[in-house]
Amino acid sequence: MNNRVTMVCISLLVSIAFALSCSTGSAPGLQAGAAAVDITPKVWPLPLIGSFSFRPAESAHDPLHVRALVLDDGATQLAIAVVDSCYVQRDVLDDAKQRASERTGIPESNMLVSATHTHSAPPAKPRAPFRIGQGEDLTANETKYSEQLRAGIAEAITRAYETRAAAEAGWGAAQLPEELSNRRWFKKEGTIPPDPFGGTTDTVQMNPGRKDLVRPAGPVDPEISVLSVRTEDGKPLALLANYSLHYVGGIPRGQVSADYFGEFARLIAERLGAPEGFVGILSNGTSADVNNIDFTGKRPRREPFEQVRIVAGKVADKSHEAYRAIEHRSGLTLAMGERILTLDRRKPTGEGYEQARRVLTVEDESTLPRRAKPYARRAIELYEGPETVDVKLQAVRIGDLGITALPFETFTEIGLALKENSPLKPTFTISLANGGEGYLPTPAQHELGGYETWLGTNRVEKQASVKITETLLQLLDEVAAGI
Repeated sequence: MNNRVTMVCISLLVSIAFALSCSTGSAPGLQAGAAAVDITPKVWPLPLIGSFSFRPAESAHDPLHVRALVLDDGATQLAIAVVDSCYVQRDVLDDAKQRASERTGIPESNMLVSATHTHSAPPAKPRAPFRIGQGEDLTANETKYSEQLRAGIAEAITRAYETRAAAEAGWGAAQLPEELSNRRWFKKEGTIPPDPFGGTTDTVQMNPGRKDLVRPAGPVDPEISVLSVRTEDGKPLALLANYSLHYVGGIPRGQVSADYFGEFARLIAERLGAPEGFVGILSNGTSADVNNIDFTGKRPRREPFEQVRIVAGKVADKSHEAYRAIEHRSGLTLAMGERILTLDRRKPTGEGYEQARRVLTVEDESTLPRRAKPYARRAIELYEGPETVDVKLQAVRIGDLGITALPFETFTEIGLALKENSPLKPTFTISLANGGEGYLPTPAQHELGGYETWLGTNRVEKQASVKITETLLQLLDEVAAGI
């Protein structure tokens, strides 16, 4: 057989092999890239959000980051990024996504960007001074930081995209119940204080202390969900974990911090013995009614940041435990769906609006219910604002792993319902994704009252969680159809 005949035969065999691989629907192989971009402020001072008081920060206790993961199966590209911030408004994220899309070609609808919900980060965009006549106007510094944040999100996604290489992925889970407490409690009759509007209909109280307790008003979700991505030779590239714990706190006064989310990222790299360039990511699950306070016992006094290290260490240990049992695969396919859902805004009555206006004229605040003025301002803003709001919902499929995303501080019951009813097993939910629209209780929790249900803390219609859950399950069905 001469060389020409040999080459023809080889070419024919290669063509047949390629055709057979296409006809059997085999995946072309997964590619992945990951990156972390430092978004620690470069200008000081800056206010911290996550509080009813003006809290300026002059320095950083530990760095803030955007951590991004890009996945590519040859047909679909998607990005997941997590920002060390309390919440990031949708217009800020849409701007950052547009920048990243222009650089990478990844559709904006295939980008999931969420906030961790650290309570020791600056605002994502400038806000009016906290209270007229109190606190320094830091608008100029906030404007500079907003640009740094937007640029950092786009840069993290871009770097992750540019470093794509052959990869394998897998997922698992572990349980960590002892760091979770439902923070809404039924109490003995007559022991719950009035709400900021002077109402006395609350039947549960948030963070009630340890006296007069009856029982918690809801469950916790102890599961730590883990998505692991490795290089084709088995080296850790990125690990995305998800845990339904609000935040930890105990940060030194006057400093920004990534809270336990940032400490986890550092520790999981140590636990895995990961190489340089590895990116650990911890996203916030459905934790609106869950925190790190033990209401039935008494924790020893902690030094600043000590409890953060303890909780982050436990989450890292459990994530490492889950990682060791994961079976990584390269032949995974991807899918992502996005939908805009229009919800009604909650508004006060006309009488409530006038009452709020009167509250703001009261000079002696000791004559008012606690936090009456902040909630009066919120009520006025809602009354004078738009009738509806469009919220962005997403579902992701990685192999047969499901991820849902919604722009709220989400009650645990909602996340548990999504896990139970999802066609993809397992499924977990990332909260405060693609915006920050306040708290999302279930209708039943609305009936109980309490901080998370107050007008201004919750800003959307009382049936919102039902509509959102239905929409997310529809999106999960759609992305699951490609398996």
